[in-house]
Amino acid sequence: MEQPEDMASLSEFDSLAGSIPATKVEITVSCRNLLDKDMFSKSDPLCVMYTQGMENKQWREFGRTEVIDNTLNPDFVRKFIVDYFFEEKQNLRFDLYDVDSKSPDLSKHDFLGQAFCTLGEIVGSPGSRLEKSLTIGAFSLNSRTGKPMPAVSNGGLWMESLRTTGLEASGGVPGKKCGTIILSAEELSNCRDVATMQFCANKLDKKDFFGKSDPFLVFYRSNEDGTFTICHKTEVMKNTLNPVWQTFSIPVRALCNGDYDRTIKVEVYDWDRDGSHDFIGEFTTSYRELARGQSQFNIYEVVNPKKKMKKKKYVNSGTVTLLSFAVESECTFLDYIKGGTQINFTVAIDFTASNGNPSQSTSLHYMSPYQLNAYALALTAVGEIIQHYDSDKMFPALGFGAKLPPDGRVSHEFPLNGNQENPSCCGIDGILEAYHHSLRTVQLYGPTNFAPVVTHVARNAAEVQDGSQYSVLLIITDGVISDMAQTKEAIVNAAKLPMSIIIIGVGQAEFDGESPPPRCAPRGFRPLEMAPPKRVRARTAVCAAIWMSRQGVSVCLFAQGGVCQGVYRTPTHQGCGEEAPSHSSLLHPGSLWRVGEWHHGLEVRDSCDWAPPVSWPQFSHL
Repeated sequence: MEQPEDMASLSEFDSLAGSIPATKVEITVSCRNLLDKDMFSKSDPLCVMYTQGMENKQWREFGRTEVIDNTLNPDFVRKFIVDYFFEEKQNLRFDLYDVDSKSPDLSKHDFLGQAFCTLGEIVGSPGSRLEKSLTIGAFSLNSRTGKPMPAVSNGGLWMESLRTTGLEASGGVPGKKCGTIILSAEELSNCRDVATMQFCANKLDKKDFFGKSDPFLVFYRSNEDGTFTICHKTEVMKNTLNPVWQTFSIPVRALCNGDYDRTIKVEVYDWDRDGSHDFIGEFTTSYRELARGQSQFNIYEVVNPKKKMKKKKYVNSGTVTLLSFAVESECTFLDYIKGGTQINFTVAIDFTASNGNPSQSTSLHYMSPYQLNAYALALTAVGEIIQHYDSDKMFPALGFGAKLPPDGRVSHEFPLNGNQENPSCCGIDGILEAYHHSLRTVQLYGPTNFAPVVTHVARNAAEVQDGSQYSVLLIITDGVISDMAQTKEAIVNAAKLPMSIIIIGVGQAEFDGESPPPRCAPRGFRPLEMAPPKRVRARTAVCAAIWMSRQGVSVCLFAQGGVCQGVYRTPTHQGCGEEAPSHSSLLHPGSLWRVGEWHHGLEVRDSCDWAPPVSWPQFSHL
């Protein structure tokens, strides 16, 4: 099951937190001796981390690890990146589940236990490594599924639900220990390098009785206390003793946290369906050694210590060779700005009839003398942020879905200012003025076609690809996309252009994302599933965030109030998907994002199985 990372960030605990310098801390989660909830196999554990608000004491989901199949002793690869404030008590909660399906609804999975602690406890423990017992605690039955729900601790007090149950439903009595959770914290360095490498192996030990081995690699970085922290897994290569794994990218801070001489241990396993993977052997290296690239120094003997002790003539269990190694540094938003990059902002507004008659107060286009309508709110919320990164403050403004005078021709990319040669308006105020003028001159019609405006901006973005300009298209609409297939194809065609798209839904229409991937999609294009439709009122706050990529288009669909309706994007790499460089938010274009990290309430994902959390945060701070 892939997750949805709502998601609070720890910097939201306090209104002043954003102005206080914070340390970035990476939390790694492991568990031992979990409850076994599956009859014919072991549990498939997932860990969910929650943070508690400073004022309202409400728990908000921060993120989820990946699911590991058939194990009671998981070492999760996906980390939690949080802001650490020494002067604050930052309460954390970790819930463990046995995943029974791909559903993102936690109530449909078996609850395995939970633990409470503070971030300070983890950081302050010897070696910044904290072990705590998992307990069932007080719990209630879910009214729909009959499964036990986890207890919630507010301010240190157990809040027991109205209906509690016992041993039969939970697999344990309230308060019973049900395994151990191991939490490790490490301060992240400022290293922004990303290493890309590829390995192969030769003559690995044969572990399967009826076939060859199914090998995969697991990378660990050493800790000061002599322990190791998992940082990457390769894909499994089936039925071979001479595998060639796919190229993968990993942030240097994840691999060694910027310490080039830090020991990196690599273990080689033979994959087994039941989760009892056979250990083939291991070797150690360092970033400095890997950085030498393909050479005689980077051919490693895979050694099984137990075999070496038992057999005098034992040499090795095969070899692993580094085929390629490259490193590049990710640029931050400030790097781009200092380099002269300009953001070209274009807005496209929905003029379809479903918005209602603009002269009536029920219309989403109604121009009240007392307040901005939903479209103006959305435009202002996003535009006021982006306009500061455009030196001339001239923004093209387009409309779609209207009949134009004098012949009533339907257009899906008409200039709001009426100037076909130059649709640019001066500042956000100029766009609003042109928008109000268009409402008085065009006839709302339909359908809701996005492809023309996407193609329009893509065409302009294609003219300048030297890094000096980045295009952002804001589409504000009230309904479901009519030309979904054409829109997807337009996005795919623009996948390599320096542009991003924001789609903000206003009103009470539903956005249905249950559609197949774009036709003619390039290799690696995998759209994420849309969130279940949600109705949101037009008068709620409007705000948005953008996923940007130097190598591809990223699209975020938002509704009023910051309810995310789903994400489409083109991955920038191939491989197992543990690391995904080159993605960033509007505030930090080009900075490094890793799969599993959370930024402004959004998780970096590289999977087509995605769903939203129970509730999304408001993005007004953006």
